[in-house]
Amino acid sequence: MLSGEFAYDRFASVYDKYTDMVGKVSESEETSAFLARLCRGGNALELGIGSGRVAVPLTERGVTVEGIDNSENMLKLLADRTDLIKAWKGNIAGFSSEQCYRLVYCIYNTFMVLVTREEQIACLQSAADALDEEGVLVVELRVPAFDGFVNGQKTTTMFVDHENTFLNAEIHDPITQNLIQTFLWFSGTSVRRLPERLRYVYHQELDTMAEHVGLKLSERWGDWKRGAFTDASKRHVSVYRRNRLKR
Repeated sequence: MLSGEFAYDRFASVYDKYTDMVGKVSESEETSAFLARLCRGGNALELGIGSGRVAVPLTERGVTVEGIDNSENMLKLLADRTDLIKAWKGNIAGFSSEQCYRLVYCIYNTFMVLVTREEQIACLQSAADALDEEGVLVVELRVPAFDGFVNGQKTTTMFVDHENTFLNAEIHDPITQNLIQTFLWFSGTSVRRLPERLRYVYHQELDTMAEHVGLKLSERWGDWKRGAFTDASKRHVSVYRRNRLKR
């Protein structure tokens, strides 16, 4: 079975270049500013820390950041970039930490690499257990959209310039809420093929799963600039706190 881990580890060698080209590197300052406001000088744990695109600028804002990732190649990139961040290889679906954090965050659709509802709930439970009493969980996810699918299939042109073309071919399995997709990167005469399986989640379902582990929605935004979340939003940034009524 395809998994997010399979594609992600192979993606490490070109991850920084890709995220720069699609505008995610330039967005990292907005993201770190948003997270630092919630952290209030405390410590943070990133689920799926990757090469430190957000963790490094967050550290520069005075936050002590640690991280988990399932890719050794990504963790090597992070280690080469900085020695200020403690990170370890692990599964975000079921982790434990002796340390408590003011902030736990899972961004850029990383939550979707957990391809079952059970794994996603386990991740939320682990995150809730890792929060200190005033801690918050932040999840960034894209809003599921199925326009353009024909017979459960869709191919999208994601990016084109004079040298590169990004295509994404997807198959939708509505029973499992899975997207089986292959990312194709054409650059010059080379082609990179990165397959993965993802599970999409509507924001209402995410709220219900969070409530199941003792968290409640505190804020929801349409972007890292705290723009409004509307029916036209393509993603959401959701902030959860402990549900005092349940504890």
